[in-house]
Amino acid sequence: MVPQPAPQAKARFRDGQFPSRVCETVANEARLPFVTDNSELLRRLPSVESVLSSPEAAPLLAEYSRPSLTDAVRAVIDGLRASLRNGAEASDAVLSAAGVLDSASERLARETERRPRTVINATGVVLHTNLGRAQLARTAVEAVEAAASQACALEYDIEAGSRGDRDTLVEDHLKHLTGAEAATVVNNNAAALLLALNSLAEGREVVVSRGELIEIGGSFRLPELMAKSGAILREVGTTNRTHARDYSSAIGARTAMLLKVHPSNYRLVGYTTEVSLADLRELADEHEGLSVVEDLGAGALVDMSQWGLPAEPVVGDRLSSGADVVTFSGDKLLGGPQCGIAVGSASAIARLRKNPLRRALRCDKMTLAALEATLRLYRFHPSPESEIPTFVALLRPIESLRSVGEDAVALLSDALGSGYAIELEPSKVQIGSGAQPDVFIDSLAVSIASEEVPAQAIAERFRNAPVPVIGRIDSGRFLLDLRCVSDARLLAPA
Repeated sequence: MVPQPAPQAKARFRDGQFPSRVCETVANEARLPFVTDNSELLRRLPSVESVLSSPEAAPLLAEYSRPSLTDAVRAVIDGLRASLRNGAEASDAVLSAAGVLDSASERLARETERRPRTVINATGVVLHTNLGRAQLARTAVEAVEAAASQACALEYDIEAGSRGDRDTLVEDHLKHLTGAEAATVVNNNAAALLLALNSLAEGREVVVSRGELIEIGGSFRLPELMAKSGAILREVGTTNRTHARDYSSAIGARTAMLLKVHPSNYRLVGYTTEVSLADLRELADEHEGLSVVEDLGAGALVDMSQWGLPAEPVVGDRLSSGADVVTFSGDKLLGGPQCGIAVGSASAIARLRKNPLRRALRCDKMTLAALEATLRLYRFHPSPESEIPTFVALLRPIESLRSVGEDAVALLSDALGSGYAIELEPSKVQIGSGAQPDVFIDSLAVSIASEEVPAQAIAERFRNAPVPVIGRIDSGRFLLDLRCVSDARLLAPA
């Protein structure tokens, strides 16, 4: 039985006459809450039910569910109680039912805000992984909306009147665009590689150059993925030099695959040697049943140099060079939704399709709708680079950026006031998402500096705009790169 303090002690405890240490001891022993000099304010805290039954609650109950409003009111009251116990003060208005409801309403507004939030990408990285990578073309957005809001023939063959395969929505486009015999789509490129490894090399060895054992964002490492796939890693060569003889000496009875990994997010320069895909194909042909697979990472569907952009390996060329399967991303240089695409020989892709993992890794209808619409632009539009936002951003002429930048300087000078040096200056941007990490494209940026306000504080102010503006800090200045900004008004902070 818990000992109870004497009535006199209880009274003195309530009146706050005991030292705080004694009060805490008595409260703990009596299992009573610890009360400070704010005991009167604590007693005036309304109950959750009284707040919810007040007239002021009616509008919020019409806007929010009762459980959600109850949770918000309880959280506000609990917060007030904790603050009062720590010696804080509170006005009558704050402690009233109306005051609690005002705070609960603000809390609910934050919690019900749409996520992920729309932001303005002024970082100078066009395909920014943290900011959602590729933006979809208008036709792809319309396709997503239609697929999401209506019934669609996802796995239904309308002509035959029977069940179909969701790969047929995009396979014909991919075959025409890459020259592949077959194709399948899963939820990202890591999944496509996992499926290929598990389908073609489970329990057997996969030979990879040490210089291609990549790690990308989020500490994703190829050796760890390979271990999960059930394939056995066989490293050959050294970090900077691998020869055909290294692969040849590693091939044995347990070898199932020669894997080549495109160094999307890094470059080895100087005293280096790598084995070409054609040479790997020649080696594989000397051994029965040996597959050649390339993880292309970003993966371009067309030769980007035709538009004056840095050249990136083209998927179709890699298949022509001898790969049985090429895997690549849909939301990088392709400019579509997040997905992983595997194209290649009919026999290899058939093995991927038969794997039970494929169902676990498959894409939903909205992803496939966006991908199909994007691929349709590549296949049929006379100038897809004018429709796909990734290329629109990369190909914007400097004079277009200058026009936006001059407007932005004037607008921001008015918005920020005196004390800020705001200028338009040359900049360099990267494609991003592992594509061409050593190549920079000319751009322009608005530079904002202040002797009184640190760059971090300026950046925070822009991030707190109604539509957050994400820039970068360089040499004590806050920079807003204009490569992905089409309207100066988008850069105005609150």
